[in-house]
Amino acid sequence: MSKKALIITEVFFPEDFIINNLVDSWLEQGYELEILTRNPSYPYGEVLDGYKNRIYSKSNYKSAIVHRFLVIPGYQNSLLIKLLNYINYMFFSFWILLSIGRRFEKVFIYQTGPLTNGMAPVLLKPLFKYKITMWSQDLWPDTIYAYGLKKTKLTNYVLTKIVRFIYSGCDTILISCKGFKSKIEALLKKPKPIHWIPNWPLIDGFSTEKETLPEGFNFTFAGNIGKVQNLDKVVRAFKAVSATHKNAYLNIIGDGSFLEELKAICNTEQITNVNFTGRKPVTKMPNYFAASDVLLISLVDVPLYEIMIPSKFQTYLTAKKPIYAVMKGEVAQLVSQYDLGVSADPSGIEAIEKGFLELLQYPDNKIQQLSNNSMSLLNDSFDEIKTKQTLEKLFWND
Repeated sequence: MSKKALIITEVFFPEDFIINNLVDSWLEQGYELEILTRNPSYPYGEVLDGYKNRIYSKSNYKSAIVHRFLVIPGYQNSLLIKLLNYINYMFFSFWILLSIGRRFEKVFIYQTGPLTNGMAPVLLKPLFKYKITMWSQDLWPDTIYAYGLKKTKLTNYVLTKIVRFIYSGCDTILISCKGFKSKIEALLKKPKPIHWIPNWPLIDGFSTEKETLPEGFNFTFAGNIGKVQNLDKVVRAFKAVSATHKNAYLNIIGDGSFLEELKAICNTEQITNVNFTGRKPVTKMPNYFAASDVLLISLVDVPLYEIMIPSKFQTYLTAKKPIYAVMKGEVAQLVSQYDLGVSADPSGIEAIEKGFLELLQYPDNKIQQLSNNSMSLLNDSFDEIKTKQTLEKLFWND
């Protein structure tokens, strides 16, 4: 069994993603790792403080070697720049991998947004003969259309060819959502091993300490604030709620490309009781969850998101708070099946408003009952130890 591997990922420490946790776990077990990634820039689309946007740099993360390369700033606000970064990633990762690829028998691809981070390792696989495992957190080409690329015969033809080529070059495909499987199988000409490896909670969201939130009934959304989070409809639905329930508050914790526009909507349309806190350290989030009555998760009404489980959902479960899911599909089904809270159709402002009001009318003992149900789902499907053990066997023992 090889004890050395290359991790290829778009995002890595100091960016907050589950790949950091996985790398830590493997390093602690004595595996030798190198990481190939771009310069850190999430969620702002600009290189983070303390880092320079060099064409190439080499550094250390604990006992691992980290290879970083150029990122094109501004991708959070422009689909064109986002697509250019996909090309940029393919170009730089190819040349770096060409120089270091001979050192590895195993390559692990953590695919968040761009599936194109798998292009270089697949192209160079015949040269270096390594085995590739990809853990897909997002589904191509569906996600590209969800972000605004127009679906035409040409774009669909080109993207399908790219996606089929990359998935076909992998030896094992891991999926974070069960709904991905049939979609990927339909693209492949030959069957591949596909295994469901869900995200475990990134942090333990439970705390007995509370941060300060407005005095009253607090709904809280935490995470990236982009267009796909559907928060424009959420705040508009909350307008009528706050007019009749003066003690109800919607807290929006985080940052992102849509934040300023969202603030402008609240200001222009005089939507009150919406509290923007800005981005907070991950270590503080359990205290904010503890101060909240209900945790909100929301995505736009796109078919892709019906089969997705955003990673914040698992973190919300650990907080042991009722969940308001402004989503269709798998998340809404889990909320109903395990009696975790309320779900609403994300396309209708009236439906979202109704969900807010339903939760506000619950008695305290009902809220507490909903809070206690989350542990059953965590133990059934998202247990960190069990999931890591399965992942380790699939990758390292292959």
